[in-house]
Amino acid sequence: MLRKILAATATFWALAAPVSAFDIDQMTDNERAIFRSEIRDYLLENPEVLMEAIQVLEQRQADQAAEQEQMLLSQYHDDIFNDGFSFVGGNPDGDVTMVEFLDYRCGYCKRAHPAVAELLTSDGNIRYIIKEFPILGEGSVLAARYAIAAKMLSGDAVYEELHDKLMLWNGDVNEAALARLSRGLDLDHDAVIAKMNDDDVTEIIQKNRALGSTLSIQGTPTFIIDDVFVRGFAEADQMRNIIRLIREEQS
Repeated sequence: MLRKILAATATFWALAAPVSAFDIDQMTDNERAIFRSEIRDYLLENPEVLMEAIQVLEQRQADQAAEQEQMLLSQYHDDIFNDGFSFVGGNPDGDVTMVEFLDYRCGYCKRAHPAVAELLTSDGNIRYIIKEFPILGEGSVLAARYAIAAKMLSGDAVYEELHDKLMLWNGDVNEAALARLSRGLDLDHDAVIAKMNDDDVTEIIQKNRALGSTLSIQGTPTFIIDDVFVRGFAEADQMRNIIRLIREEQS
């Protein structure tokens, strides 16, 4: 809060200063002391001015962040929406694209999973992309490698079913757990395990991590719905409202 107050004070005086404002660097020590005292007295007598300045500062910061996001979305559009290796589900020809950066050990990702599934089913016109983004330790990396390897070997249908099972998995993600998942999906477990450490699997994870870093994605889930960032868990109705607004802008 102190940083905001100091920055807001600077913002206020920058807004309030006349074009012909004097150069504070040219003030004498006595003039500077008087000036500072006047500022202090004014802010103590009119604290609402400081709050207004904080609001202006926060809005400016929000506008700058939104502008930066839009620039990044334009610059990295293909990496986000058409990378050629991420799973594409929902309606591949949908009029709105929703990208999710997720980690299979993330509790909020697991909470979001039924909301995403319900939204894809009820809407029917959403293109859904999954970005494997393991950030919660070795179990996360193991699960991501397993899912990517299974997709490469067995295709999107198996990956989608495996994705659902991993999202519903409540125990530790370890080799025994993966073997159990393979049996349930009738996968060639040895082949998937052998594929997991291939360079092309590693490259996908590295690319997703690099993209996430570029987009300042520090947690999961993070959604990008067309040109809107949703950083963190969101209910289906919240996402549905965002999609409605996007479609209104498109029409």
